[in-house]
Amino acid sequence: MVLTLLAGSWVAAGCGKEKVSEVNMQEAAEQSDGILDNVLHAIQPQVRWTHGPTTAGSCEVSRRRTIMTVISAERRGSFLGLVDRHLRRSGYQLDALNSDTDFPAIYARTEDGYKVSLRFGGEGQAFLRVDSPCVAESEVAESTTRATAPTYEGMEHIPRPNIRSPFWSAGAP
Repeated sequence: MVLTLLAGSWVAAGCGKEKVSEVNMQEAAEQSDGILDNVLHAIQPQVRWTHGPTTAGSCEVSRRRTIMTVISAERRGSFLGLVDRHLRRSGYQLDALNSDTDFPAIYARTEDGYKVSLRFGGEGQAFLRVDSPCVAESEVAESTTRATAPTYEGMEHIPRPNIRSPFWSAGAP
């Protein structure tokens, strides 16, 4: 599914069967991992994260990383701003910015159609996601990037953030 900002609202649209490139889903997943790795390396001080689920649709693939470092309400704006500046410096197009105090988010895309989002959920948990453009169908292996927090294998859901950072979890801006 692709989200498009239309007249101030996000509209969901299917990918259709048109391929935008000769890249297959596995290659798109690897490209998505590279985008996620790049964003996470730009965050200083570093945060700890685990893999979220990989999903594949009819012609797109999504990779996710769940931040397990608690990001305090006072630091969310700084966190979002840091990622926003990194994405812009890297040539990403900003699609939307939600500056909600509790649940801010940023949506951007690469020149070749990868959609990148950073959203905040409950208790300061941040979620990074990359959705590929429409690509050729193929099997998709799990990411080979090593998580920096426990992987919670066998659990139905990833727990709320539970790793404290002297900087990101601090109550002062």
